Amino acid sequence: MAKAPDSIESSINEITDKSLDRDCTTLSRHVLQQLQSFSPDAQDLSALMNRIALAGKLVARRMSRAGLMEGVLGFTGEVNVQGESVKKMDVYANDVFISVFKQSGLVCRLASEEMEKPYYIPENCPIGRYTLLYDPIDGSSNTDNNLSLGSIFAIRQQEGTDSDRKATDLLTNGRKQLAAGYILYGPSTMLVYTIGKGVHSFVLDPSLGEFILTEENIRIPKHGSVYSVNEGNFWQWEESIREYIRYVHRTEGYSARYSGAMVSDIHRILVQGGVFLYPGTIQNPEGKLRLLYETAPLAFLIEQAGGRATTGLVNILDVVPKKLHQRTPLIIGSKEDVAKVESFIQNGH
Repeated sequence: MAKAPDSIESSINEITDKSLDRDCTTLSRHVLQQLQSFSPDAQDLSALMNRIALAGKLVARRMSRAGLMEGVLGFTGEVNVQGESVKKMDVYANDVFISVFKQSGLVCRLASEEMEKPYYIPENCPIGRYTLLYDPIDGSSNTDNNLSLGSIFAIRQQEGTDSDRKATDLLTNGRKQLAAGYILYGPSTMLVYTIGKGVHSFVLDPSLGEFILTEENIRIPKHGSVYSVNEGNFWQWEESIREYIRYVHRTEGYSARYSGAMVSDIHRILVQGGVFLYPGTIQNPEGKLRLLYETAPLAFLIEQAGGRATTGLVNILDVVPKKLHQRTPLIIGSKEDVAKVESFIQNGH
């Protein structure tokens, strides 16, 4: 009986130590731990992830006050390079990423779906060896409705000097990505990333102003009950996709979940399993999503979690773009569920 207090104290100390260790595992520290190195390359990647985190904090802060501030919600009246109406939040978030990485000294170029050509930072280019590719706001149609939004990012190393500023070295497959992930702006702000060593999630702790590690080495279930697709496009799809949708309608155990924000839908599938589809249409077989800014980064991350991502015919990470803003269809999620969709596309059943 005399040893009981010591045992209780020991247990409390152990719990406290684990809690403190978790609270101290920030994003930048975690990257260095993953690489098991303090080499210049490891420190560069840690600093780059820290910059992405800062951009996420700024965007999250802006969103949390959107209804209280003028000039945050609504459209700008302009159309971007994709032919889409531009939201004010799209412009703000794009400018945030540019401003944050101007100060990094590491990034020479930023390429975004909101900009026709890459944005160059001349003062960084002599030493900046990296390129950031990003979708500043995914699901911007949700902005004015106070629904979940996201940002998608990827980091690539610059190859060659790019003296003609055409960024042709970016026209390579997704396996050249050094890091990729997304920021989810929901009830909490979450950052999920991979550097090719598993998938890890962090939540922004407002009291600390830091993204704190919440889960390491996330594994997507091999099969899930969720299918996520905009069924409003049903009659625009090829018959093979329509037949797959008919299959899930008549098969017990499937649930439809679609938010209009791809990051939110894919995060659900990462955690619960299932499949997200954004197929091409009969008129636009290449689909809507951008390879370099959306489908390749998400494919890298989901594959690292044990899932798959495909166009229906080709692995997304094997697609070599012919232009900066190339689009692809996307089928992504649990291995078994992606394979089921592929079977309808390739075999009709």
